[in-house]
Amino acid sequence: MGGDEERLARAFEDHRAHLMAVAYRMLGSVSEAEDAVQEAWLRLGRVEPGGIDNLGGWLTTVTGRICLDLLRSRSARREQPMDDTFVPDPVIRPLSRVDPEKEALEADSVGVALLVVLEALDPDERLAFVLHDMFAVPFDDIAPVVERGAAATRQLASRARRRVRDSTPPADPDAGRQRQALDAFRAASRTGDFEALVAVLHPDVVLRADAGALVRGVAGSKTLRGARQVAESAMMFARFNARARTVLVNGAPGLVGVVDGRVGSVMSVTVQDGRITALYILADPARLKGLALPPEAD
Repeated sequence: MGGDEERLARAFEDHRAHLMAVAYRMLGSVSEAEDAVQEAWLRLGRVEPGGIDNLGGWLTTVTGRICLDLLRSRSARREQPMDDTFVPDPVIRPLSRVDPEKEALEADSVGVALLVVLEALDPDERLAFVLHDMFAVPFDDIAPVVERGAAATRQLASRARRRVRDSTPPADPDAGRQRQALDAFRAASRTGDFEALVAVLHPDVVLRADAGALVRGVAGSKTLRGARQVAESAMMFARFNARARTVLVNGAPGLVGVVDGRVGSVMSVTVQDGRITALYILADPARLKGLALPPEAD
């Protein structure tokens, strides 16, 4: 690799964490985000670097375009609209350790609840919202990617913003209160204290469990609403909770279920006023297979 290529490679690496953050918000999948960033690197190798005035801006919009194409392809392959059991790929890490690349993925409150809402957006709306609202990319730069004028692109972001605002459950920003509610949930389900479990759940709590495409529609994948229904289901997770580790899931306290030394499931929660308003459980073996088990931290 020549000197110019080495400098370009170093410059790209300087932007990698940012590009991963963009792609993860666009795709809700760590593996797909990694593929999109790698494709951005390949495309960079096919252009004359001297013609790029702002490398970071160029890479951001190119990564956005790659992700948009993937989202459009994903939407075209779906025979039915996305069901309401889908849970995006989580980013997990120990409570007491810092991983700079994962920190970049988790920044700006990119919680699982927000990713669920983003997954339901039209691909063009998602791109306009993510690039503009999350990364301050001007509409004039986004417009060519979605093949619309700047005004129409602004409307895409506005529609997405309303849906995000109306659909994302409010969350308590205090990590200590989140952890307290999660610990109460874990203890009550483990000991079989049904009433204590109901007490830590909001009356309108929603449980979304995704066990994978092959088993959706059966007991493993489901959406439940209401404290008593969710509590009854949670009692079935007592054995799982006994072997769970408390970790950070997309920057907020959550649980990783351990099965034979591997990640068997990941649960994140949304907490408001000391009670759990939403639970998201990913138990899809295919998507969990490549997820590393965090070391013990508590």
